[in-house]
Amino acid sequence: MLKLDRYDIAILRILAHDGRITKSHLAEEINLSVSPTWERVRRLEDEGIIRGYRAELDWTGRLNISLIIVEVTLARHTAHDMQRFETRMLNAPEVSHCYATGGGVDYVIHVVTRSIDEYQRFIDSMLIENLGIERYFTYIVTKTIKQIPATVPGWLLETA
Repeated sequence: MLKLDRYDIAILRILAHDGRITKSHLAEEINLSVSPTWERVRRLEDEGIIRGYRAELDWTGRLNISLIIVEVTLARHTAHDMQRFETRMLNAPEVSHCYATGGGVDYVIHVVTRSIDEYQRFIDSMLIENLGIERYFTYIVTKTIKQIPATVPGWLLETA
């Protein structure tokens, strides 16, 4: 595991909140010069801790797009069945997030569609493909209460 110091953690906190910050402003925020700050950012990227930078979109607000959360349980839990399902999720443009979970369900999926009807066609297609879905539960997001960018947990500061 990569050892992170207080500068690394400060960089992660700032970039998680503002991925468009300039190099010089980031350096100023963590109280280092630009060159060592940028070397640290590159190292965090090379180590795979920083995986990318993206825009945060307001799907259900101004774009008026449906966000649906789906819990999926597979009938069988063989490596082949799980790989087939996961490959389908990776190739589904409607799926924005897919998490394999422990506990009562196998996967939690975030589906982004233009309508509930489009979502239902997506689910129907998965059932027709016989992906081994035993059951699924659909939750339609009606309002976003809290949405924050990725954050660095406070307890991580205690390990630096």
